[in-house]
Amino acid sequence: MKTAFSEEQIQVRVRALAQEISRDYEGQILHVVGVLDTGFMFVADLVRRITVPVNCHFVKMASMQRQEAGIPIVQIQFSSPGKIAGQQVLLVDTMVDSGISLDHLAQQLQIEHPRSVKTAVLINREEHRRVQLRVDYSGFAWKGEHLVGYGLEHDGLYRNLPYLATIPAR
Repeated sequence: MKTAFSEEQIQVRVRALAQEISRDYEGQILHVVGVLDTGFMFVADLVRRITVPVNCHFVKMASMQRQEAGIPIVQIQFSSPGKIAGQQVLLVDTMVDSGISLDHLAQQLQIEHPRSVKTAVLINREEHRRVQLRVDYSGFAWKGEHLVGYGLEHDGLYRNLPYLATIPAR
């Protein structure tokens, strides 16, 4: 493994993002919706540094693949984040790649009629984007190999690392 972003680099960036978010939501209550399993470490560190009142919610994604008329179809489903109608919502995940899942979740949150839905990610892989997704708060741009650590895994391992690292392709 090779370190891509050290624990110190991550924490410096998380503090800066939290300051920006706190400034943008000053005087308001912020409903943070964290994506499990990948986002738990970033969400925890971020909300501890946000200075406005925060209500934390978590959603878990499940995807199901099926065939319809010989065409593969992937359905993405998320658990409910709870009551967010009329609220300021910040959707948080550690990394956005293609953007399909995060965009789908943002659209599903809009159905609940929040006041606003913005997104925050630590790692933004914009060159991999397959949908138009606006990321409102982004920690680092990344064009390299697969990352593990800080909530991201490979074969169920490495989520516990306090830094982000690349692993060799197998």
